[in-house]
Amino acid sequence: MAGAIPQHFIDELLARADIVDIIGRRVPLKKAGREFQACCPFHSEKTPSFTVSPSKQFYHCFGCGAHGSALGFLMEYDRLNFPEAVEELASSLGLDVPREAAFEQGPDHRPIYDMLEQAARQFEHQLRQHADAPRAVEYLRGRGVSGEIAGRFRLGYAPPGWDRLLTTLGTDENRIRRLADAGLITEQEDGKPYDRLRDRIIFPILDTRGRVVGFGGRLLGDGKPKYLNSPETPVFHKGRELYGLYEARQADAHPVRLLVVEGYMDVVALAQFGVSNAVATLGTATTADHLEKLYRATPEVVFCFDGDRAGREAAWKALQTALPLMRDGRQARFLFLPDGEDPDSLIRTIGADAFAEQVAAAKPLSTYLFDHLAGQVDTQSIDGRARLGELARPLLDRLPQGVFRDMMQQALYQRIGLNPPPAPAPQAARMPRRSAAPRPGGSIPPIRRAVALLVQHPEVADQALPSGWERLEANGIDLLRQMLDAVRASPGIRSGALVERWEDPETRRLLARLAILELGILDDAAEQFRGTLDRLTQEQRREECDALLSKSRDAPLTSEEKQRLTELLRAPGA
Repeated sequence: MAGAIPQHFIDELLARADIVDIIGRRVPLKKAGREFQACCPFHSEKTPSFTVSPSKQFYHCFGCGAHGSALGFLMEYDRLNFPEAVEELASSLGLDVPREAAFEQGPDHRPIYDMLEQAARQFEHQLRQHADAPRAVEYLRGRGVSGEIAGRFRLGYAPPGWDRLLTTLGTDENRIRRLADAGLITEQEDGKPYDRLRDRIIFPILDTRGRVVGFGGRLLGDGKPKYLNSPETPVFHKGRELYGLYEARQADAHPVRLLVVEGYMDVVALAQFGVSNAVATLGTATTADHLEKLYRATPEVVFCFDGDRAGREAAWKALQTALPLMRDGRQARFLFLPDGEDPDSLIRTIGADAFAEQVAAAKPLSTYLFDHLAGQVDTQSIDGRARLGELARPLLDRLPQGVFRDMMQQALYQRIGLNPPPAPAPQAARMPRRSAAPRPGGSIPPIRRAVALLVQHPEVADQALPSGWERLEANGIDLLRQMLDAVRASPGIRSGALVERWEDPETRRLLARLAILELGILDDAAEQFRGTLDRLTQEQRREECDALLSKSRDAPLTSEEKQRLTELLRAPGA
């Protein structure tokens, strides 16, 4: 029902996912009875109206009306389309999305992925077998890289020569074209192709699903550039990919924090010392796409930069990129290394424990922002503090609405010596729009109540239902029948997954509203469900009986009508 993605796979995802965990890694939740609450991440509010139900695997905001399953939340919060949300949820659970799902939109890039994988295996083989490989092995050992870590990151070697990969994998014109599409070969001025990566240690770059999308190469001999990345291809974009992110999530699916460093070897060297939560940008500044990808995996990002001028400029750019993405629950910190040190050299000098302490003590974004601006003015003078406010205000305006922005505004007032403005008096217009919540359960028609009971308590479908209910003719009865079929075909399905079964957005919205409807159930939900259908059945029997009796007074009934009238008069409750 969702394009080429099998419905059974979507059901499995939603059955295995914990919506509290998925949302809790992005929004700070607080326990409230059997459910969890927070200020809604989709609109500005002071009083929490955003509710997450672990039993229903469903979220709903009584203020703005946002609602859905774990997939719906990922689509809305992380700004993903449906296939991307499926892939993100599957990745967090260690599941592989069926191949037909991953390529249902746009061109089929499987040949490129296949060629990149073949190249990665070739590079790995060359590191172990090639005559020139001892130089690469010696370099890696000199950097303290063990065979285990080299295997974890699938390190390889591209030997010297212009066509080693080309002659090995480019066995025909079609495969040569795939090598070019994958960015593995390029052309001379005369049009003759040659290998892009030569005499380099190879670092395969994996996407969040573990597929090879590109390579980085560290030159062993003389020449430039020292490091060379794959070019932009249909499957590789430097501004979106992060080296080591897949490996970090393999080590810990839900890391407390992720450390952003500058280079491939920093990531590998830190992993050698047990620091497995480091990633690197690919020779480019940190982008918004990088940060969105990081914050899907962790609530805290620590930027690790050199303490020199270039490092501080890079840190300031990263801070400005991060500001619009700092929703409540997200944190960013900045760690500046001593002059002449990189993460690799520092951890060798002070050890893993001391390095971890420095990471944990990194400057919060708030401290770094105000300290950086304060260094440009004289905070001892009124004019300087006023200038500080002028410099800070446009930056704080880039923060999304929420508690963090409010606290940053308060911190600015304290820094410049002003009292914060008084909070606006409560007004009805500022209160969450509780009108978005559905009416109490007792005020809705019986058929809608039956649907609400079924979507909230799918287990009610397991019981025997009143005889004759299949003959019901009422608005909504077809939806109820389809829902019963869906629940019985998928035992154990929960509310969130049941709602996601429907492609039609209007039906999904209706079921979502009914999923959070307050039904006032004081006893057994199954008994109420059966009782609702029983009342509907009896009501329809009486109407049919009255219609046949009325007809009999004006004209003789047919034999079939007489038989039906007899059945109705003998039925219980007639």
